[in-house]
Amino acid sequence: MGAAVGAALCVDFGSTFTKAVLVDLGEGRVVATADHPTTIGSDVLDGFDACRAELARQDPRAADAEVMACSSAGGGLRIAVVGNEELVTAEAGRRVALSSGGKVVAVIGVAGRSADDHPWTAELLAAEPDVVLLTGGTDGGNERVIVDAARALAGSGWTGPVVVAGNVAARDAVTPILVGHPHVLADNVVPRIGVLAPESARAAIREMFLAHVIGGKHLSARADFTEMVRGATPDVVLDGVELLARGDGPDRPGAGDVVVVDVGGATTDVHSVVELDPEDAGLSREVVATTPVTRTVEGDLGMRWSATTTYDEAVAAGLVAPDAGLEDAAARRLADPGLLPDGPEETAYDVAIATAAVRLGLRRHAGRSRVVLGPDGRVVERTGKDLRQVHLLVGSGGVLRAGDADTARSVLGSATGVDQDGWQLPEHPDVVVDTEYVLAAAGLLRTRHPDAAHRLVRRLTGVT
Repeated sequence: MGAAVGAALCVDFGSTFTKAVLVDLGEGRVVATADHPTTIGSDVLDGFDACRAELARQDPRAADAEVMACSSAGGGLRIAVVGNEELVTAEAGRRVALSSGGKVVAVIGVAGRSADDHPWTAELLAAEPDVVLLTGGTDGGNERVIVDAARALAGSGWTGPVVVAGNVAARDAVTPILVGHPHVLADNVVPRIGVLAPESARAAIREMFLAHVIGGKHLSARADFTEMVRGATPDVVLDGVELLARGDGPDRPGAGDVVVVDVGGATTDVHSVVELDPEDAGLSREVVATTPVTRTVEGDLGMRWSATTTYDEAVAAGLVAPDAGLEDAAARRLADPGLLPDGPEETAYDVAIATAAVRLGLRRHAGRSRVVLGPDGRVVERTGKDLRQVHLLVGSGGVLRAGDADTARSVLGSATGVDQDGWQLPEHPDVVVDTEYVLAAAGLLRTRHPDAAHRLVRRLTGVT
């Protein structure tokens, strides 16, 4: 059957739930939604089939609509980063991997290690990545480290895909070493000191995810699964966030600086698109430059699998007082990740955990400014990314979608305001909740249906 005219079905295969929305392409509007537990135990498309049947019940166009999907099922995209020093090129690679929608499972610095002794390869193999991001050296600088790392990688038993994003002068030497390995050459993520350039490597990682990772996870025996998936879910969501913030040309304006906080069961992800002030660059003490488009993942902050560490971190940060009731509630959620609140008390515990995750996640993403004494007297020192002038704060995740609007805005609003003890958090943002999975859908639609994608994200701001 041909695709239904005027409709597209956008799917997010999540680690826990598969979410599907039917979008009217002419209006740029979600007309039907459905979700189903992700069917990892059988075939991941079993849950999709259930979602599609429910969407078709709401709107018959779903039966024949064009399907586009993103996926974090089966552990998502696992990336190991290999670079010169952990605090410079490897750290730069880690940030690039996160912005590419990956879960970083290893960050390995190889500088100073013997060319004949590579114990780091055992660490890499033990991390079981899907993709290796090989970085190292500024353009035109020392080629030896990245060449030695490529040689060690080739002899380690690693057979998976490699994205090479280091010193471009080393390409001619690295390419023959990696013959027999799926690999792609990208631009250097650190072309010169103080510059982070993630775009080329991000595109290369997406290419490897689609070509080698999706099928390799054996999530479905049906060929249409690999055909429908366009990227890793966090990567696709970040595309949607970029569209929301920057728009797409003069006829599709953006909303300005945007931060999105996605509170999940295991992690709290923060995406931001913020125009950086060049005058502030010298105030940072970061070893790797901040970029306008950034994603951070906090693996110890979440509603279920990370509930106890969320509580512990919130107490340590002074955001909540020690509370036996909340501590026990967090332990129950860790023991039973499928727990659903069955009354006002359990709902209040969920809200308290979500509030802690949002506040901590945003603090870690934003960093802090403080006045210090230096050779020139009192100066401002900053770490992280300054979010104080952000125009729009968007909440995502089941706990925010399930709650009423006032509760969700209260959770998000807890991390805003001008008196934040030096934390560079949004001061006066508009606060909204992505209740219809619009950002993932817009990221999927952006290339093939740009008008519909733009209308979708504009609806988040109240503009239709």
